[in-house]
Amino acid sequence: MMKETGFDNEKYLKEQSTAILERVNRFNNKLYLEFGGKLLFDYHAARVLPGFDPNVKMRLLQQLKGKADILLCIYAGDIERRKIRADFGITYDADAMKLIDDIRNRGIDITAVVITRFNDQPAAKIFKNKLERNGIKVYTHHATKGYPMDVDLIVSNDGYGANEHIKTKHPLVIVTGPGPGSGKLATCLSQLYHDHKHKIKSGYAKFETFPIWSIPLNHPVNIAYEAATADIRDFNLIDPFHLEAYGKSAINYNRDVEVFPVIKRILEKIMGSEQVYKSPTDMGVNRAGFGIINDDVVQEAARQEILRRCFRYTCEYAAGLTDKETVQRVEMLMEQLNIKAEDRKVVLPARTTALESQNKNNGSMNIFCGAAIELKDASIVTGKNSPLMHATSSLILNAIKKLADIPDKIHLLSPNVINSIGNLKNNILNSKTVNLDLEEALIALSISAATNPTAQEAMEKLKELQGCEVHMTHIPTPGDEAGLRRLGVNLTSDPNFSSKSLFIS
Repeated sequence: MMKETGFDNEKYLKEQSTAILERVNRFNNKLYLEFGGKLLFDYHAARVLPGFDPNVKMRLLQQLKGKADILLCIYAGDIERRKIRADFGITYDADAMKLIDDIRNRGIDITAVVITRFNDQPAAKIFKNKLERNGIKVYTHHATKGYPMDVDLIVSNDGYGANEHIKTKHPLVIVTGPGPGSGKLATCLSQLYHDHKHKIKSGYAKFETFPIWSIPLNHPVNIAYEAATADIRDFNLIDPFHLEAYGKSAINYNRDVEVFPVIKRILEKIMGSEQVYKSPTDMGVNRAGFGIINDDVVQEAARQEILRRCFRYTCEYAAGLTDKETVQRVEMLMEQLNIKAEDRKVVLPARTTALESQNKNNGSMNIFCGAAIELKDASIVTGKNSPLMHATSSLILNAIKKLADIPDKIHLLSPNVINSIGNLKNNILNSKTVNLDLEEALIALSISAATNPTAQEAMEKLKELQGCEVHMTHIPTPGDEAGLRRLGVNLTSDPNFSSKSLFIS
């Protein structure tokens, strides 16, 4: 049974491209469009809007090919502190370089990279040098003097005017970045300042998928956005400026509403007395709400995403990566929608498997881990750790055996291969753990597949795991997490560690 679709991607693509081109025409064919969220691999949107193509923005750009420049912004502070993009497990600077490669592979080039709030940070300088030595144009923008209150200083040669004017040639300029706070807005406004000094009557708009302005404030999709941004304290509200101007409710989020009076004053000072926008919702170009075709499916998908976010934040709290308030904010959202952990179908089977293993080995000092996966036909498969394998390794092998109709008693991995890897880890690399994590198990599977047709048949089923739901009773080790990420599953785990050791080699 395939997951139900709740979102019409093609309808959305058509409506969104039309809305963007209309906005370009409104500003004499020169528009700086700030792309919020992810330009590529927007998995959050794909999870909460089943049917949404995570690369739809790139498809949109391909439709606009020849009409758009792309500026990629990245905050120098994120480079310096090596901020991580969670869904890929890579730093923001690495994600920026990956994004450039991904865009180029689709036949589109980056016009320039903008390092924002640059203050000669060593890591940012290395990043800049690497890009420039690979033929990519890089601009550095410093923090804007006077921002946010001194509009006269902001809109002056010492404010936006201190930034170098980035040369663009197309009617539409897409301004994007690897994550929030990357300096996209400042880059857009800086460009507007320079353009208007040169008598170019350009404009600004924002393409932000979430929150969706045209659905209710307490819709689970909008609440899922709050859960996704709990760590930066975003929250949704009815846009008061839109309500006052039009007498209609529209949903926005706190940062856009809070900054709107300042942005409006800046735009008016740059563009003269024109009243371009009456509300932050007016600034947006977002037709996502009109792509929803099955609200029940979308609401349930959003509830599941809130659950995933809660598990993630509790694990990050256990690892010291976030604070208690972030966890409490998501727990409050769960209470608001009457969601509990057990509503995620793979949670109880994973916990039951771990508990059964513990009961069978009563008195053992070992930590027993359980894992469960929900396959596309809604069946549940479980796995547990053993002296030979991590729980995730046994889980994935059990899952592909089921998909390939291979009896449970048949082993996919050659004992010789397992023993050889164990010998390498224990006697040569001096590892404390000998059992195979998922990355190691997948390598062993590929080796076994060279001589074992059954293993080859099972290995072919790995691609069918993409998008499946997985839960573990313990925080995954790096090798397990990397393997699951490559398989493309949606992973959650309980906030428990799989070992009493603080460092696992």
